[in-house]
Amino acid sequence: MRTGAKTSASRPKWDFVHNIERRSRSERQCYSTRIDSALLARNNVAGRPIFSAPGVPSTGYFIEAIHFLGPQNCALSVVEGRSTDGTFEILSLLQENLTEAGIDYFFKSSDINPNQNRIQALADLRNLALKPLHDNFHTFSQDATVIFLNDVAICMEDILELIHQRIFQKADMTCAMDWTYVGPDPTFYDVWVARGMTGDTFFNIPEDGSWNSAWNLFWNDEQSRASLHAGRPFQVFSCWNGGVAFTARPITEGIVKFRTHSNEECFQGEPKLFCKDLWYHGYGRIAVVPSVNLEYSDDAAKKIKALKGYVSSWVSGDSGTTQITWQAEPPGLVKCMPTYMEQRFIPWDEVTILPCCALIFFSLTLLCLYFFYLPCWFFWPIFFWCTPLNFFSAYGRQHLAWTLPD
Repeated sequence: MRTGAKTSASRPKWDFVHNIERRSRSERQCYSTRIDSALLARNNVAGRPIFSAPGVPSTGYFIEAIHFLGPQNCALSVVEGRSTDGTFEILSLLQENLTEAGIDYFFKSSDINPNQNRIQALADLRNLALKPLHDNFHTFSQDATVIFLNDVAICMEDILELIHQRIFQKADMTCAMDWTYVGPDPTFYDVWVARGMTGDTFFNIPEDGSWNSAWNLFWNDEQSRASLHAGRPFQVFSCWNGGVAFTARPITEGIVKFRTHSNEECFQGEPKLFCKDLWYHGYGRIAVVPSVNLEYSDDAAKKIKALKGYVSSWVSGDSGTTQITWQAEPPGLVKCMPTYMEQRFIPWDEVTILPCCALIFFSLTLLCLYFFYLPCWFFWPIFFWCTPLNFFSAYGRQHLAWTLPD
């Protein structure tokens, strides 16, 4: 294990932003727990290459963050998929340089096509990026942090703030806020995955699919709404939002991985199921860090940073120094939204335990009344025995004995 104790002398304080001295040294010290960084890359050269490489114009913020944290404390896992613009070749050539810099670099190319069985394919790709962590768990500290990024335009300070808030808030997972410009004004993007502690979406979407209320975030959750506008981290049920930092413990323990929905569950995205499984296993400290605002192109990212602020502008105040008061229990009901026209609230740990048993019970009851005139209560014991058996079989399929793909 190449990690040390958490000491203020192990790494310098975080001084990458203006007026950072307003935060205490103990809050902004660098922790020497090992960082695992996971990326999914496809056709990244023309628009926004991930890495600095000879002859390739790039921001290189991810590599800058690794050098800031200390290469000896970091590992980088990249899964490239079906690129046609030279991304594969560049990522392959980085192996030697990153290894010489002391960075453990795991690179894999995959032919998995997200356009076919999309949720399962994306889950498999994400699990491939995490496979080195799962297979080499003994080289990571127990409280290692995983940084997982989508194809977002991101700054080094965004990455470091997600890490910092996960540690400072004692969170299991921290998420950014991601945006898209479908018009002159930005719209929160990851609404299909994200759910607040009310169990509802971040903004209301009627059955006609209109995003006219997209500006009205957390319209039914005043506490989260206030925290969002103040730039203070706040707890949510689920999020992804383009970039996350989460504890590696449930991955190294083999109890959580990315997956698609089971037959007993609402159709939903793999990041929402990931958060659901974190809650189920006791990792429900999931938070949004609203000072980290991301977009999916460089030009749009500059616009959203100018509008919402860079991390450096937020941390010059007290926005990120307030501790979250964590709720131990998730919301009882969470919105299921396979499509805009099909929205309903379901138990957060939903499995189909009642329909099967209820069907058997009522069918037998009708037959009983029709042929034998026996009372309805005759079959209640069957109903009560059937329900827990159905529950454990359904939930067992979701949560037990998972293996990562090869």
